[in-house]
Amino acid sequence: MKTVLITGCSSGYGLATARHFHALGWKVIATMRKPREDLLPKSDRMRVIALDVTNPDSIATALWAAGPIDVLVNNAGIGVIGAFEATSPAVAREVFETNTFGVMAMMQAVIPQFRERKSGVIVNVTSSVTLAAFPLAGVYTASKTAVEGLSGSVAHELGAFNIRVKLVEPGYGPGTRFTENGGQRMQGLIPDAYRPFAEPIFAAFANPGEVTSEADVAEAVWQAAQDTTERLHFAAGADAVALAGARAH
Repeated sequence: MKTVLITGCSSGYGLATARHFHALGWKVIATMRKPREDLLPKSDRMRVIALDVTNPDSIATALWAAGPIDVLVNNAGIGVIGAFEATSPAVAREVFETNTFGVMAMMQAVIPQFRERKSGVIVNVTSSVTLAAFPLAGVYTASKTAVEGLSGSVAHELGAFNIRVKLVEPGYGPGTRFTENGGQRMQGLIPDAYRPFAEPIFAAFANPGEVTSEADVAEAVWQAAQDTTERLHFAAGADAVALAGARAH
């Protein structure tokens, strides 16, 4: 029986992915900063462990408690929407600490066990903002694009040890807690000078066309974890698939 460790399982894509892998017979290590066992099925194949990907001690403790794993899913992330001009260096660093450096830290923490066994899969969940330029998402896009570049490079060097690296790129998911989780960091990021530009963009997001569901992302992560080819990118959701197709052409 294979074991997957998933970060950021308290809601959204991480929670759906944990449930999906469990339903398909895997042993699941669902991690979150503040553990809530009531969110997930009660099962001897499901464990909930505390993990803050920005804290090295928390990472070490969680991985020790988890034991050997076969797949790491780096899903934990935070969002920010706003004008780049108004986004402070402190907010930018906060976003990068989780979205970029947290992914790096988790990868470096599990690579040794994968390399020793000469097997393992790392799935990094990024975003469709890496597939096309979206306004008012500069810092968030930068944090996710960095992970895309890292993943492509590391996929080559880890391939020598039979370790696969994959990217899952979710589209727009209005049912997720992206804005809610943005909390205080988004305050004041749309200055008055930008409102005429921002308002029609927000109106469009309030009435989207094709969108991405949590189930779309969970299935894409599952497919990526199972894939044994050299394929790196897995768009998740109809809108992300369309963007990926447009970029390919």
